Amino acid sequence: MTSPNTPALNTSVEPVDASEQMRIRMDKRAKLIERGTEAYPVGVERTHSLSEIREKYAHLEADDTTGDVVGVTGRVVFVRNTGKLCFATLQEGGVDGKGVRLQAMLSLANVGEEALADWKALVDLGDHVFIKGEVISSRRGELSVMADSWSMASKALRPLPVLHAELNEETRVRQRYVDLMVRDEAREMVYKRAAITRSVRDTLDRHGYVEVETPILQLVHGGATARPFETHMNAFDQKMTLRIATELFLKRAVVGGIDRVYDMGRVFRNEGVDSTHSPEFTTLECYEAWADQFVMAERMKEIILNVADVVGTRTIQTEAGEINLDGEWAWVSVYPGLSEAVGVEITPDTTVDELLAIAAKHEVKVDPAWEAEKIVVELFGEIVEPTLLNPTFVYDYPPSAQPLARPHREDGRLIEAWDLIIGGMERGTAFSELIDPVIQRERLTEQSRRSAAGDVEAMQLDEDFLRALEYGAPPMGGIGLGIDRLVMLFTGAGIRETILFPLLKPEGH
Repeated sequence: MTSPNTPALNTSVEPVDASEQMRIRMDKRAKLIERGTEAYPVGVERTHSLSEIREKYAHLEADDTTGDVVGVTGRVVFVRNTGKLCFATLQEGGVDGKGVRLQAMLSLANVGEEALADWKALVDLGDHVFIKGEVISSRRGELSVMADSWSMASKALRPLPVLHAELNEETRVRQRYVDLMVRDEAREMVYKRAAITRSVRDTLDRHGYVEVETPILQLVHGGATARPFETHMNAFDQKMTLRIATELFLKRAVVGGIDRVYDMGRVFRNEGVDSTHSPEFTTLECYEAWADQFVMAERMKEIILNVADVVGTRTIQTEAGEINLDGEWAWVSVYPGLSEAVGVEITPDTTVDELLAIAAKHEVKVDPAWEAEKIVVELFGEIVEPTLLNPTFVYDYPPSAQPLARPHREDGRLIEAWDLIIGGMERGTAFSELIDPVIQRERLTEQSRRSAAGDVEAMQLDEDFLRALEYGAPPMGGIGLGIDRLVMLFTGAGIRETILFPLLKPEGH
Protein backbone atom coordinates (compact mmCIF):
# COMPACT_ATOMS: atom_id res chain seq x y z
CA MET A 1 0.00 0.00 0.00
CA THR A 2 1.14 3.55 -0.66
CA SER A 3 -0.28 6.87 0.45
CA PRO A 4 -2.74 8.32 -2.10
CA ASN A 5 -0.44 11.37 -2.21
CA THR A 6 2.69 9.36 -3.01
CA PRO A 7 3.58 9.28 -6.73
CA ALA A 8 3.86 5.82 -8.26
CA LEU A 9 7.42 4.56 -8.57
CA ASN A 10 8.84 5.00 -12.07
CA THR A 11 11.83 2.70 -12.44
CA SER A 12 12.41 3.56 -16.09
CA VAL A 13 13.54 7.14 -15.53
CA GLU A 14 16.68 8.23 -13.73
CA PRO A 15 19.02 11.25 -13.93
CA VAL A 16 21.49 11.18 -16.80
CA ASP A 17 24.39 11.48 -14.36
CA ALA A 18 23.09 8.84 -11.94
CA SER A 19 25.93 7.16 -10.02
CA GLU A 20 25.94 3.80 -8.29
CA GLN A 21 25.44 5.61 -4.97
CA MET A 22 22.36 7.34 -6.40
CA ARG A 23 20.92 4.03 -7.56
CA ILE A 24 21.38 2.60 -4.07
CA ARG A 25 19.58 5.59 -2.58
CA MET A 26 16.77 5.30 -5.12
CA ASP A 27 16.37 1.67 -4.10
CA LYS A 28 16.01 2.81 -0.50
CA ARG A 29 13.36 5.31 -1.56
CA ALA A 30 11.53 2.51 -3.34
CA LYS A 31 11.66 0.29 -0.25
CA LEU A 32 10.16 3.05 1.89
CA ILE A 33 7.30 3.53 -0.57
CA GLU A 34 6.70 -0.22 -1.05
CA ARG A 35 6.14 -0.71 2.67
CA GLY A 36 3.64 2.18 2.77
CA THR A 37 6.01 4.65 4.42
CA GLU A 38 6.27 8.21 3.15
CA ALA A 39 9.68 9.09 1.72
CA TYR A 40 8.55 12.71 1.36
CA PRO A 41 5.72 13.35 3.86
CA VAL A 42 3.79 16.59 3.74
CA GLY A 43 4.87 17.31 7.29
CA VAL A 44 6.00 15.86 10.63
CA GLU A 45 5.18 16.63 14.27
CA ARG A 46 8.09 19.06 14.79
CA THR A 47 7.88 20.90 18.12
CA HIS A 48 11.21 22.76 18.28
CA SER A 49 13.95 23.97 15.99
CA LEU A 50 17.46 22.77 16.75
CA SER A 51 18.44 26.30 17.78
CA GLU A 52 15.52 26.42 20.26
CA ILE A 53 16.72 23.17 21.84
CA ARG A 54 20.28 24.50 22.03
CA GLU A 55 19.12 27.72 23.68
CA LYS A 56 16.62 26.17 26.12
CA TYR A 57 18.82 23.32 27.34
CA ALA A 58 22.29 24.87 27.19
CA HIS A 59 22.59 24.51 30.98
CA LEU A 60 22.56 20.69 31.03
CA GLU A 61 25.54 18.94 32.60
CA ALA A 62 27.02 15.64 31.36
CA ASP A 63 24.63 12.66 31.78
CA ASP A 64 21.66 14.90 32.68
CA THR A 65 18.12 13.93 31.68
CA THR A 66 15.10 16.23 31.44
CA GLY A 67 12.00 14.12 30.92
CA ASP A 68 11.04 16.60 28.15
CA VAL A 69 9.96 14.91 24.92
CA VAL A 70 10.43 16.94 21.73
CA GLY A 71 10.13 16.46 18.00
CA VAL A 72 13.05 17.84 15.96
CA THR A 73 14.11 17.72 12.32
CA GLY A 74 17.35 18.26 10.46
CA ARG A 75 19.61 17.17 7.65
CA VAL A 76 21.85 14.24 8.60
CA VAL A 77 25.45 15.45 8.21
CA PHE A 78 27.15 12.76 10.30
CA VAL A 79 26.14 9.24 11.23
CA ARG A 80 27.79 6.45 13.22
CA ASN A 81 25.92 3.18 13.33
CA THR A 82 27.50 0.83 15.89
CA GLY A 83 25.71 -2.10 17.42
CA LYS A 84 22.86 -1.26 19.76
CA LEU A 85 23.47 2.53 19.85
CA CYS A 86 23.57 4.81 16.79
CA PHE A 87 24.60 8.46 16.66
CA ALA A 88 23.69 11.12 14.11
CA THR A 89 24.33 14.84 13.79
CA LEU A 90 21.39 16.88 12.49
CA GLN A 91 21.87 20.32 10.92
CA GLU A 92 19.60 23.26 10.14
CA GLY A 93 20.26 26.84 9.04
CA GLY A 94 20.35 29.34 11.89
CA VAL A 95 18.82 32.80 11.93
CA ASP A 96 22.07 34.42 10.73
CA GLY A 97 23.01 31.63 8.35
CA LYS A 98 25.39 29.86 10.72
CA GLY A 99 24.54 26.16 10.77
CA VAL A 100 23.01 24.81 14.00
CA ARG A 101 23.71 21.18 14.86
CA LEU A 102 22.34 18.74 17.41
CA GLN A 103 23.12 15.14 18.19
CA ALA A 104 20.46 12.44 17.90
CA MET A 105 20.90 9.06 19.60
CA LEU A 106 18.99 5.89 18.68
CA SER A 107 19.26 2.92 21.03
CA LEU A 108 17.87 -0.58 20.64
CA ALA A 109 16.20 -0.30 24.05
CA ASN A 110 14.30 2.88 23.13
CA VAL A 111 13.30 2.52 19.47
CA GLY A 112 13.14 -1.26 19.14
CA GLU A 113 14.88 -3.73 16.86
CA GLU A 114 12.87 -3.05 13.68
CA ALA A 115 13.18 0.75 13.83
CA LEU A 116 16.92 0.57 14.55
CA ALA A 117 17.46 -1.84 11.67
CA ASP A 118 15.50 0.46 9.35
CA TRP A 119 17.61 3.41 10.46
CA LYS A 120 20.81 1.55 9.63
CA ALA A 121 19.46 0.32 6.30
CA LEU A 122 17.61 3.33 4.96
CA VAL A 123 19.20 6.56 6.28
CA ASP A 124 22.08 8.25 4.42
CA LEU A 125 24.02 11.48 4.80
CA GLY A 126 21.94 14.33 3.40
CA ASP A 127 18.54 12.89 4.37
CA HIS A 128 16.13 15.05 6.34
CA VAL A 129 14.82 13.05 9.29
CA PHE A 130 12.36 13.51 12.13
CA ILE A 131 13.42 12.46 15.62
CA LYS A 132 11.03 12.26 18.56
CA GLY A 133 12.48 11.72 22.00
CA GLU A 134 13.81 13.03 25.32
CA VAL A 135 16.27 15.91 25.58
CA ILE A 136 19.36 14.69 27.43
CA SER A 137 23.05 15.32 27.78
CA SER A 138 25.28 12.39 26.83
CA ARG A 139 27.95 10.93 29.08
CA ARG A 140 30.45 13.14 27.22
CA GLY A 141 28.29 16.24 27.81
CA GLU A 142 26.86 16.48 24.29
CA LEU A 143 23.34 17.94 24.17
CA SER A 144 21.22 15.29 22.43
CA VAL A 145 17.78 13.92 21.73
CA MET A 146 17.44 10.28 22.75
CA ALA A 147 14.98 8.95 20.17
CA ASP A 148 11.81 7.08 20.99
CA SER A 149 10.97 6.98 17.28
CA TRP A 150 12.16 8.35 13.95
CA SER A 151 10.82 8.82 10.43
CA MET A 152 12.07 9.98 7.06
CA ALA A 153 11.23 13.62 6.28
CA SER A 154 12.91 13.79 2.85
CA LYS A 155 15.09 11.15 1.23
CA ALA A 156 18.19 12.60 -0.47
CA LEU A 157 19.01 10.82 -3.72
CA ARG A 158 22.35 12.52 -4.32
CA PRO A 159 25.26 12.01 -1.92
CA LEU A 160 26.09 14.94 0.32
CA PRO A 161 29.49 16.54 -0.39
CA VAL A 162 32.17 15.79 2.17
CA LEU A 163 31.74 18.58 4.71
CA HIS A 164 35.42 19.13 5.45
CA ALA A 165 36.48 19.07 1.78
CA GLU A 166 36.65 22.42 -0.01
CA LEU A 167 34.21 22.78 -2.91
CA ASN A 168 35.81 24.25 -6.01
CA GLU A 169 34.61 27.72 -6.99
CA GLU A 170 32.81 26.50 -10.10
CA THR A 171 30.69 24.06 -8.07
CA ARG A 172 30.00 26.70 -5.43
CA VAL A 173 28.47 29.16 -7.88
CA ARG A 174 26.93 26.70 -10.34
CA GLN A 175 25.28 24.54 -7.66
CA ARG A 176 24.69 27.17 -5.00
CA TYR A 177 22.28 24.88 -3.14
CA VAL A 178 25.20 22.51 -2.49
CA ASP A 179 27.36 25.41 -1.34
CA LEU A 180 24.61 26.51 1.06
CA MET A 181 24.38 23.01 2.51
CA VAL A 182 28.01 22.64 3.42
CA ARG A 183 29.42 26.13 4.03
CA ASP A 184 28.32 28.49 6.78
CA GLU A 185 29.99 31.32 4.84
CA ALA A 186 27.66 30.82 1.89
CA ARG A 187 24.54 31.01 4.05
CA GLU A 188 25.94 33.95 6.03
CA MET A 189 26.46 35.87 2.77
CA VAL A 190 22.72 35.63 2.08
CA TYR A 191 21.86 37.06 5.48
CA LYS A 192 24.56 39.73 5.33
CA ARG A 193 23.37 40.91 1.91
CA ALA A 194 19.80 41.10 3.21
CA ALA A 195 20.96 43.17 6.20
CA ILE A 196 22.85 45.54 3.88
CA THR A 197 19.89 46.13 1.55
CA ARG A 198 17.59 46.57 4.55
CA SER A 199 19.97 49.21 5.96
CA VAL A 200 20.02 51.09 2.64
CA ARG A 201 16.22 51.16 2.58
CA ASP A 202 16.05 52.23 6.24
CA THR A 203 18.37 55.18 5.60
CA LEU A 204 16.29 56.42 2.67
CA ASP A 205 13.03 55.83 4.52
CA ARG A 206 14.25 58.03 7.40
CA HIS A 207 14.78 60.83 4.88
CA GLY A 208 11.22 60.56 3.60
CA TYR A 209 11.93 58.65 0.38
CA VAL A 210 9.24 56.42 -1.11
CA GLU A 211 10.13 53.17 -2.87
CA VAL A 212 8.51 52.55 -6.26
CA GLU A 213 8.81 49.95 -8.99
CA THR A 214 9.82 50.94 -12.51
CA PRO A 215 9.30 48.90 -15.70
CA ILE A 216 11.80 46.18 -16.58
CA LEU A 217 10.49 45.76 -20.14
CA GLN A 218 11.06 49.00 -22.01
CA LEU A 219 10.41 50.30 -25.51
CA VAL A 220 13.33 52.75 -25.38
CA HIS A 221 16.55 51.99 -23.54
CA GLY A 222 18.15 54.83 -21.64
CA GLY A 223 19.38 56.11 -18.28
CA ALA A 224 22.92 54.81 -18.82
CA THR A 225 25.50 54.08 -21.47
CA ALA A 226 25.27 50.32 -21.88
CA ARG A 227 24.29 47.61 -24.34
CA PRO A 228 20.79 46.28 -23.59
CA PHE A 229 19.34 42.79 -23.81
CA GLU A 230 16.71 42.61 -26.52
CA THR A 231 13.45 40.68 -26.44
CA HIS A 232 10.14 40.66 -28.29
CA MET A 233 6.63 41.38 -27.04
CA ASN A 234 4.15 39.27 -28.95
CA ALA A 235 1.07 41.25 -27.87
CA PHE A 236 2.35 44.38 -29.66
CA ASP A 237 4.60 42.56 -32.15
CA GLN A 238 7.19 44.96 -30.79
CA LYS A 239 10.91 44.70 -30.09
CA MET A 240 11.67 45.63 -26.48
CA THR A 241 14.68 45.72 -24.19
CA LEU A 242 15.33 44.88 -20.57
CA ARG A 243 16.10 48.00 -18.56
CA ILE A 244 19.70 49.11 -18.20
CA ALA A 245 18.78 51.67 -15.54
CA THR A 246 15.76 52.98 -13.62
CA GLU A 247 16.66 56.67 -13.92
CA LEU A 248 14.29 58.01 -16.55
CA PHE A 249 11.14 56.62 -14.93
CA LEU A 250 12.17 57.81 -11.46
CA LYS A 251 12.69 61.32 -12.84
CA ARG A 252 9.21 61.15 -14.35
CA ALA A 253 7.92 60.49 -10.82
CA VAL A 254 9.74 63.57 -9.47
CA VAL A 255 8.20 65.65 -12.27
CA GLY A 256 4.82 64.40 -11.10
CA GLY A 257 5.41 65.54 -7.52
CA ILE A 258 7.01 62.55 -5.77
CA ASP A 259 9.85 64.65 -4.40
CA ARG A 260 11.96 61.83 -2.90
CA VAL A 261 11.80 58.53 -4.71
CA TYR A 262 13.90 55.38 -5.18
CA ASP A 263 13.92 51.96 -6.79
CA MET A 264 16.17 49.08 -5.78
CA GLY A 265 16.15 46.20 -8.19
CA ARG A 266 17.72 44.26 -11.02
CA VAL A 267 19.05 45.89 -14.17
CA PHE A 268 20.45 44.09 -17.21
CA ARG A 269 23.42 45.00 -19.39
CA ASN A 270 24.54 42.79 -22.25
CA GLU A 271 28.22 43.13 -21.50
CA GLY A 272 31.22 41.18 -20.22
CA VAL A 273 31.43 38.92 -17.19
CA ASP A 274 34.34 39.11 -14.76
CA SER A 275 35.06 39.33 -11.02
CA THR A 276 33.42 42.77 -10.76
CA HIS A 277 30.78 42.67 -13.54
CA SER A 278 27.64 40.61 -14.01
CA PRO A 279 25.12 41.07 -16.87
CA GLU A 280 22.34 40.96 -14.27
CA PHE A 281 22.91 42.99 -11.12
CA THR A 282 21.17 45.09 -8.48
CA THR A 283 21.23 48.86 -8.26
CA LEU A 284 19.76 51.53 -6.07
CA GLU A 285 18.73 54.74 -7.79
CA CYS A 286 17.24 57.58 -5.77
CA TYR A 287 16.24 61.13 -6.70
CA GLU A 288 15.57 64.09 -4.44
CA ALA A 289 13.96 67.38 -5.46
CA TRP A 290 15.78 70.57 -4.41
CA ALA A 291 19.06 68.68 -3.91
CA ASP A 292 22.35 68.71 -5.85
CA GLN A 293 25.49 66.56 -6.13
CA PHE A 294 26.75 67.75 -2.73
CA VAL A 295 23.51 66.87 -0.90
CA MET A 296 23.62 63.46 -2.59
CA ALA A 297 27.21 63.00 -1.44
CA GLU A 298 26.00 63.38 2.15
CA ARG A 299 23.20 60.88 1.45
CA MET A 300 25.70 58.39 0.00
CA LYS A 301 28.08 58.78 2.92
CA GLU A 302 25.25 58.20 5.40
CA ILE A 303 24.03 55.12 3.50
CA ILE A 304 27.49 53.52 3.53
CA LEU A 305 28.32 54.38 7.14
CA ASN A 306 24.98 52.96 8.28
CA VAL A 307 25.74 49.76 6.36
CA ALA A 308 29.17 49.65 8.02
CA ASP A 309 27.53 49.86 11.44
CA VAL A 310 25.12 47.04 10.54
CA VAL A 311 28.02 44.88 9.36
CA GLY A 312 29.96 45.81 12.47
CA THR A 313 33.02 47.73 11.32
CA ARG A 314 34.07 51.02 9.74
CA THR A 315 37.51 49.69 8.85
CA ILE A 316 37.94 47.17 6.06
CA GLN A 317 41.06 45.07 5.50
CA THR A 318 42.06 44.53 1.87
CA GLU A 319 45.12 43.23 0.06
CA ALA A 320 45.92 46.82 -0.92
CA GLY A 321 45.68 48.08 2.67
CA GLU A 322 43.16 49.21 5.27
CA ILE A 323 40.13 51.25 4.23
CA ASN A 324 39.03 53.68 6.94
CA LEU A 325 35.46 54.86 6.43
CA ASP A 326 35.74 57.13 9.49
CA GLY A 327 38.51 59.14 7.87
CA GLU A 328 38.20 62.02 5.41
CA TRP A 329 36.07 61.40 2.31
CA ALA A 330 38.23 63.24 -0.20
CA TRP A 331 37.20 65.11 -3.35
CA VAL A 332 39.41 64.79 -6.45
CA SER A 333 38.71 66.68 -9.68
CA VAL A 334 39.21 64.64 -12.87
CA TYR A 335 41.54 66.94 -14.81
CA PRO A 336 43.81 68.08 -11.91
CA GLY A 337 43.85 64.53 -10.50
CA LEU A 338 44.95 63.04 -13.83
CA SER A 339 47.47 65.85 -14.37
CA GLU A 340 49.13 65.13 -11.02
CA ALA A 341 49.29 61.40 -11.76
CA VAL A 342 50.96 61.73 -15.18
CA GLY A 343 53.07 64.83 -14.48
CA VAL A 344 51.56 66.77 -17.37
CA GLU A 345 48.87 69.43 -17.16
CA ILE A 346 45.65 68.17 -18.78
CA THR A 347 42.65 70.43 -19.28
CA PRO A 348 39.40 70.26 -21.28
CA ASP A 349 41.39 71.93 -24.08
CA THR A 350 44.08 69.22 -24.30
CA THR A 351 44.08 67.71 -27.79
CA VAL A 352 43.43 64.13 -28.79
CA ASP A 353 47.00 63.75 -30.08
CA GLU A 354 48.44 64.88 -26.74
CA LEU A 355 46.17 62.48 -24.86
CA LEU A 356 47.09 59.58 -27.17
CA ALA A 357 50.76 60.22 -26.45
CA ILE A 358 50.09 60.12 -22.69
CA ALA A 359 48.10 56.91 -23.10
CA ALA A 360 50.95 55.30 -25.04
CA LYS A 361 53.51 56.37 -22.42
CA HIS A 362 51.45 54.84 -19.61
CA GLU A 363 50.45 51.76 -21.64
CA VAL A 364 46.72 52.49 -21.47
CA LYS A 365 44.79 51.04 -24.41
CA VAL A 366 42.54 53.60 -26.09
CA ASP A 367 40.86 53.84 -29.47
CA PRO A 368 42.43 56.57 -31.64
CA ALA A 369 38.93 57.31 -32.93
CA TRP A 370 37.72 58.34 -29.47
CA GLU A 371 37.07 61.97 -28.63
CA ALA A 372 39.28 63.73 -26.10
CA GLU A 373 36.69 63.56 -23.30
CA LYS A 374 36.38 59.79 -23.52
CA ILE A 375 40.16 59.35 -23.54
CA VAL A 376 40.46 61.51 -20.42
CA VAL A 377 37.88 59.39 -18.58
CA GLU A 378 39.65 56.18 -19.68
CA LEU A 379 43.07 57.48 -18.56
CA PHE A 380 41.69 58.50 -15.17
CA GLY A 381 40.01 55.13 -14.74
CA GLU A 382 43.16 53.19 -15.57
CA ILE A 383 45.83 55.36 -13.92
CA VAL A 384 44.26 57.18 -10.98
CA GLU A 385 41.20 55.23 -9.91
CA PRO A 386 43.02 52.04 -8.78
CA THR A 387 45.13 54.13 -6.36
CA LEU A 388 42.13 55.56 -4.49
CA LEU A 389 41.81 53.25 -1.48
CA ASN A 390 39.88 55.39 0.99
CA PRO A 391 36.50 56.93 0.03
CA THR A 392 37.02 59.53 -2.70
CA PHE A 393 34.47 61.53 -4.66
CA VAL A 394 35.85 61.96 -8.19
CA TYR A 395 34.08 64.96 -9.71
CA ASP A 396 34.13 67.63 -12.44
CA TYR A 397 33.74 65.17 -15.32
CA PRO A 398 33.56 66.17 -19.00
CA PRO A 399 29.96 66.30 -20.35
CA SER A 400 30.12 63.17 -22.53
CA ALA A 401 30.80 61.03 -19.46
CA GLN A 402 27.26 61.51 -18.14
CA PRO A 403 24.70 62.87 -20.68
CA LEU A 404 22.03 63.17 -17.95
CA ALA A 405 24.01 65.47 -15.62
CA ARG A 406 23.60 69.25 -15.63
CA PRO A 407 26.35 71.64 -16.82
CA HIS A 408 28.76 72.81 -14.10
CA ARG A 409 27.56 75.99 -12.39
CA GLU A 410 31.02 77.63 -12.80
CA ASP A 411 32.66 75.96 -15.82
CA GLY A 412 30.49 75.04 -18.80
CA ARG A 413 33.14 72.62 -20.07
CA LEU A 414 32.34 70.30 -17.14
CA ILE A 415 29.27 68.69 -15.57
CA GLU A 416 28.10 68.34 -11.97
CA ALA A 417 28.67 64.64 -11.36
CA TRP A 418 30.81 62.44 -9.18
CA ASP A 419 31.80 58.81 -8.87
CA LEU A 420 32.54 57.40 -5.42
CA ILE A 421 35.70 55.29 -5.45
CA ILE A 422 36.47 53.02 -2.49
CA GLY A 423 39.13 50.32 -2.61
CA GLY A 424 40.14 51.35 -6.13
CA MET A 425 36.68 50.56 -7.51
CA GLU A 426 33.64 52.66 -8.39
CA ARG A 427 30.84 51.96 -5.91
CA GLY A 428 28.30 54.58 -6.92
CA THR A 429 27.68 57.82 -8.77
CA ALA A 430 25.57 60.97 -8.44
CA PHE A 431 24.62 64.07 -10.38
CA SER A 432 23.10 67.44 -10.06
CA GLU A 433 20.49 66.31 -12.53
CA LEU A 434 19.96 67.96 -15.90
CA ILE A 435 16.43 69.39 -15.94
CA ASP A 436 16.68 71.78 -18.90
CA PRO A 437 14.65 69.96 -21.59
CA VAL A 438 16.37 71.86 -24.43
CA ILE A 439 19.90 70.81 -23.42
CA GLN A 440 18.66 67.31 -22.58
CA ARG A 441 17.14 66.99 -26.07
CA GLU A 442 20.45 68.08 -27.60
CA ARG A 443 22.40 65.50 -25.62
CA LEU A 444 19.99 62.65 -26.26
CA THR A 445 19.84 63.57 -29.95
CA GLU A 446 23.63 63.27 -30.08
CA GLN A 447 23.36 59.91 -28.30
CA SER A 448 20.78 58.72 -30.82
CA ARG A 449 23.10 59.71 -33.68
CA ARG A 450 25.81 57.55 -32.13
CA SER A 451 23.32 54.72 -31.77
CA ALA A 452 22.32 55.02 -35.43
CA ALA A 453 26.00 55.02 -36.39
CA GLY A 454 26.48 51.66 -34.68
CA ASP A 455 27.32 52.54 -31.05
CA VAL A 456 25.44 49.74 -29.25
CA GLU A 457 25.91 51.43 -25.85
CA ALA A 458 24.53 54.85 -26.79
CA MET A 459 21.16 55.88 -25.38
CA GLN A 460 18.13 56.22 -27.61
CA LEU A 461 15.98 59.34 -27.94
CA ASP A 462 13.17 59.01 -25.39
CA GLU A 463 10.45 61.45 -26.47
CA ASP A 464 8.20 60.65 -23.53
CA PHE A 465 10.98 61.40 -21.03
CA LEU A 466 11.66 64.70 -22.79
CA ARG A 467 7.93 65.47 -22.72
CA ALA A 468 7.99 64.96 -18.96
CA LEU A 469 10.90 67.40 -18.55
CA GLU A 470 9.04 69.91 -20.71
CA TYR A 471 6.29 69.99 -18.07
CA GLY A 472 8.94 71.32 -15.67
CA ALA A 473 11.13 69.29 -13.36
CA PRO A 474 12.34 70.80 -10.07
CA PRO A 475 16.11 70.99 -9.46
CA MET A 476 17.15 67.59 -8.18
CA GLY A 477 20.06 65.37 -7.24
CA GLY A 478 20.28 61.68 -8.00
CA ILE A 479 22.31 58.68 -6.86
CA GLY A 480 23.14 55.36 -8.51
CA LEU A 481 24.63 52.78 -6.15
CA GLY A 482 25.71 49.27 -7.10
CA ILE A 483 24.35 47.01 -4.36
CA ASP A 484 26.50 44.05 -5.41
CA ARG A 485 29.64 46.18 -5.24
CA LEU A 486 28.55 47.50 -1.84
CA VAL A 487 28.28 43.91 -0.59
CA MET A 488 31.65 43.13 -2.19
CA LEU A 489 33.19 46.05 -0.27
CA PHE A 490 32.08 44.74 3.12
CA THR A 491 32.67 41.02 2.47
CA GLY A 492 35.80 40.99 0.30
CA ALA A 493 34.03 38.55 -2.02
CA GLY A 494 33.77 38.65 -5.82
CA ILE A 495 30.50 39.51 -7.52
CA ARG A 496 29.70 35.82 -8.23
CA GLU A 497 29.85 35.14 -4.48
CA THR A 498 27.63 38.08 -3.52
CA ILE A 499 24.85 37.22 -5.99
CA LEU A 500 22.95 34.19 -4.73
CA PHE A 501 22.32 32.68 -8.17
CA PRO A 502 24.69 34.43 -10.62
CA LEU A 503 24.32 34.25 -14.38
CA LEU A 504 26.80 31.67 -15.69
CA LYS A 505 27.92 30.27 -18.99
CA PRO A 506 25.88 27.10 -19.68
CA GLU A 507 27.62 23.83 -18.85
CA GLY A 508 29.40 22.27 -21.79
CA HIS A 509 30.21 25.60 -23.50
